[in-house]
Amino acid sequence: MQSSSSKPILSFWQLWNMSLGFLGIQFGFALQNANVSRIFSTLGANPDDLPLFWLAPPVTGLLVQPIIGYLSDNTWHPTWGRRRPFFFVGALLASIALFLMPNSTAVWMAAIVLWLLDGAINVSMEPFRAFVGDKLGPSQQTAGFAMQTFFIGWGAVIASLLPTIFTHLGVSNVPVGGAIPDTVRYSFYSGGAIYFLAVLWTVLTAKETPPDDMEAFRAEQRRTKGLGHALKEILGGFVRMPKTMVQLAAVQFFTWIALFAMWIYTTNAIGENVFGTTDAQSAAFQSAGNHVGVMFAVYSGVSALAAFILPILARMTSRKFVHMSCLTIGGISLFSIYAIHDLNMLFVPMIGVGIAWASILTMPYAILAGALPAKRMGYYMGVFNFFIVIPQIVSGLLLGYVTKYWFGGHPVKTLMLGGVCMVMAGALTLAVRDNADPVAR
Repeated sequence: MQSSSSKPILSFWQLWNMSLGFLGIQFGFALQNANVSRIFSTLGANPDDLPLFWLAPPVTGLLVQPIIGYLSDNTWHPTWGRRRPFFFVGALLASIALFLMPNSTAVWMAAIVLWLLDGAINVSMEPFRAFVGDKLGPSQQTAGFAMQTFFIGWGAVIASLLPTIFTHLGVSNVPVGGAIPDTVRYSFYSGGAIYFLAVLWTVLTAKETPPDDMEAFRAEQRRTKGLGHALKEILGGFVRMPKTMVQLAAVQFFTWIALFAMWIYTTNAIGENVFGTTDAQSAAFQSAGNHVGVMFAVYSGVSALAAFILPILARMTSRKFVHMSCLTIGGISLFSIYAIHDLNMLFVPMIGVGIAWASILTMPYAILAGALPAKRMGYYMGVFNFFIVIPQIVSGLLLGYVTKYWFGGHPVKTLMLGGVCMVMAGALTLAVRDNADPVAR
């Protein structure tokens, strides 16, 4: 059976195999998002400097993703295929970095490993987005991205809970002599192993289809060979971006400012607002760190469940309407954390954030895939990442100043700002052109 684009309709288990690697990738991201601020704080970093340390992930993505996308578009190996070589190499390097991160003994060491970790994650993650466009026709693309979101959600649930799980197993959660707690160390070791094994599963079970005209592909490879031509192509693509991509850029800008504020400041916000401490060496602060891991697990679990509901809602309404609604719910939920001082009630806004996260990982990519030329899918997915990392860089440069001088050093107010930004992103979604929407045709 063929789709409208002549690509075969894949079975549930084929979608499963090609997406399972994202379970591992999300282990890396979730451990990073829930624990990096905690690690830096435990090692003695000034809270005002935390956004600067978090510049590593977006700057790395800014440099790596378009290059990896371009290279994977122009790669073909008879055994490894097009995208899978990058899956494998990135997973191997990321797993090594995950083992190194909790053994950092100084802030500068943790900062260097964070650069290495995020660079490696980007190498393996970027081709996964293009993989969906390669293998699936328009009728299955939303389902393909939803399956990735499912694994992202469950990977983040388990990874975020790991420090709490190890605490319940009797592992020490106390930093001794300024070192990273054993609960965090063992979590990163587990994450490193799972990252590699999950990506390896996809590498071994998901096959890739060679180019229709191999001779023409090889001729194009020879024509585009060389660093100068590669840079020209990479930079020139910005001028030729599809209109839909430009419109989604504004949505992504405000969305990712909100997410970056949440990832940087939730541990410190909950430590101050609920546990009554800003001392990173205290047991209370480390307990706040564990609780934030559980909160992040809740929003990730909700996103995994919502991933399969959103495509149904999108067929009933539109992808734009679903994304706008989810971002609005997430923004209001993030804003509400300011008023919550009960540990259990903190899980309620995470439900709304999880609904937004499911849509963030699914709808923009599904909308974008329908507007991209097939032979440049990897490159443009990499360029699209610019509109994720640029707001993160802006956040890294400005959120510390805003938190200190606008909000009197109270990080929970920065979470409120993130909520406002997410609602704004929802409103901007209405201006996006979706080629799958009958009204846009």
